[in-house]
Amino acid sequence: MWLPQLDLMRVISAKSQGYSIVTQITGPTTVNGLERGSLTVQCVYRSGWETYLKWWCRGAIWRDCKILVKTSGSEQEVKRDRVSIKDNQKNRTFTVTMEDLMKTDADTYWCGIEKTGNDLGVTVQVTIDPASTPAPTTPTSTTFTAPVTQEETSSSPTLTGHHLDNRHKLLKLSVLLPLIFTILLLLLVAASLLAWRMMKYQQKGTAAPGGRPLLCRPDPAAGRNLPAKGYHEAFLCPG
Repeated sequence: MWLPQLDLMRVISAKSQGYSIVTQITGPTTVNGLERGSLTVQCVYRSGWETYLKWWCRGAIWRDCKILVKTSGSEQEVKRDRVSIKDNQKNRTFTVTMEDLMKTDADTYWCGIEKTGNDLGVTVQVTIDPASTPAPTTPTSTTFTAPVTQEETSSSPTLTGHHLDNRHKLLKLSVLLPLIFTILLLLLVAASLLAWRMMKYQQKGTAAPGGRPLLCRPDPAAGRNLPAKGYHEAFLCPG
């Protein structure tokens, strides 16, 4: 059977490495994945290989590639570490899923079918794109400002510490001044009452309370009528 030149070279290369390819199994040439994401590879095989084991192998060299995961011959999913494989025998496809991708996962992989003699296999090139780094956000602080009406803004100046001290002093003076005035007024009233009482006692000719008797002038007429022995000078007192 005649084959195109490209397929013929692939067959020769496959035989030299020890695996079969041609048309029994096919898969995507390259698969892209995003770092920290996941990727899925679907490989298709022909009828007759439904119950054979399928595998996913890593490594550019066929004989040295490392099988990461392999089916059990049924349609049950098999998972190992971050890689899983599931065979759909009705559709004759098996699906490989790689999760939590890292940059180091970029490599040459193989979709393969295990059989007697040389296995069937097809290469898949996996590339990993770096994850987009979100732009750093600058933390913002929210400040709440109490609303101020227009009247308060125009008529109420801001009170600094100096203004508060002045207001405190004015408040003290507003309390002390009336008190001092009241005390002075009481003292003035008391002094007036004391002076009035002293004037009253002087008019009556009596001694002021707690003081000496009021002075009276001598009465010359009374002295003439008194005897010489036991003479006492008489005084005229006001009132």
